[in-house]
Amino acid sequence: MVDEPVEMLELSLHGRRVAYLAGYRGGRNVLVFDDAWRLDPERATLTLTLMPGFPRANALMQSPWIRRQRLHPWLSNLLPEGALREWLATRLKVHPDNEFPLLARLGLDLPGALVATPVAPGDMPDWVLSHRRSVTPSPRQAPGGEGFSLAGVQMKFSMQERDGRFRMGDGAPGDWIVKPPSARHRKVPENEYTAMRLAEKAGVEIPDIRLIPLERLEGVPALNLPREAHAYAIRRFDREGGERVHAEDMAQVLFCYPHEKYDGPSYEQIGRLLREFTGDGHAAACALARRLLVNLLLANGDAHLKNWSLYYPDGKLPSLAPAYDIVTTRAYIPDEHQAALNLNGRKSWYRIERDDFRHWSRKVGMAWPAIRQVLDETLELARASWPEELEALPMDGAHKAVLKEHWRQLPREWRIL
Repeated sequence: MVDEPVEMLELSLHGRRVAYLAGYRGGRNVLVFDDAWRLDPERATLTLTLMPGFPRANALMQSPWIRRQRLHPWLSNLLPEGALREWLATRLKVHPDNEFPLLARLGLDLPGALVATPVAPGDMPDWVLSHRRSVTPSPRQAPGGEGFSLAGVQMKFSMQERDGRFRMGDGAPGDWIVKPPSARHRKVPENEYTAMRLAEKAGVEIPDIRLIPLERLEGVPALNLPREAHAYAIRRFDREGGERVHAEDMAQVLFCYPHEKYDGPSYEQIGRLLREFTGDGHAAACALARRLLVNLLLANGDAHLKNWSLYYPDGKLPSLAPAYDIVTTRAYIPDEHQAALNLNGRKSWYRIERDDFRHWSRKVGMAWPAIRQVLDETLELARASWPEELEALPMDGAHKAVLKEHWRQLPREWRIL
């Protein structure tokens, strides 16, 4: 047999080993769960799909998760996409398409509470390496962790806030996500801040958010940024009091790769998962219905699988995470008119009607009167506050005009003005 170099990471959750991940030089990645964690009925939850009682959870953990070049979708979704991945890969001197070394370098500050740390060659368990029988593993030291990882395409940084200033990298995980102005689109921070504030006014739960003058950012690398005044900051719901709170997005739950975030699963499937498996399924499904309507009203076409998350405040039971990444995307895509996923088989904002939500509630397993009440309350709050709030909020004037025109084009039952 041929010798093949292999590096290894220990994956731990809240200080306890969950699995080992072996990365072979030829590109094969093998994740093997630790039996002590796998067989413990009181274990912390890594993903909803592996919770005790979830269909096929035991079978999924008994066999190794093997992929080539890419990691398993659950791990791959912890890594950034697009320009953010390119920037981090360049900074960390790794190839952007080779995901094992990227995870190794970013493993100390990942989304949620998972931590990935290198395993020394002499400490690699034989039972992990035995899953490759066609080669003889030749252990090598994986690089140590540095930097941070945030999922998504947009350029963003994990930062710490002290006395109104935001800093990068003093060794502790960041507790804020900061998004600088976009080099492609005008006034994105102001757009997202405004959309999130309007969502909040309509009853949507959001984290603390801020618009920050650029001069308050420290340690941000030199980027080709436009001459705009503000960055957008949102407090991380997966960090609390200096501690990590575990979280995962719906692409992780459903084992979809990031490039599949617009494909396949529907808002009905997300709703059923929330109703059946969260701590308060009724409340979570109602909150989802509210956000679906708010995204429609705000012309946000980017509510894909990675923009819905679960988090685990007690380490075991999932809850619907606060809303994030709500943007009036039509301001940047003039002919955009669709939601990211299907709702009752439809995507067009201008064809989705109240009856589609009634069918959605039936497929989710919710009583229609409860969902109807949520929709009515959401509309009442939006109509009472949005027109005046929009004028006072910092969204670009041209983007405000786009949003108002969107309101006029909606079916009569959803119109704000």
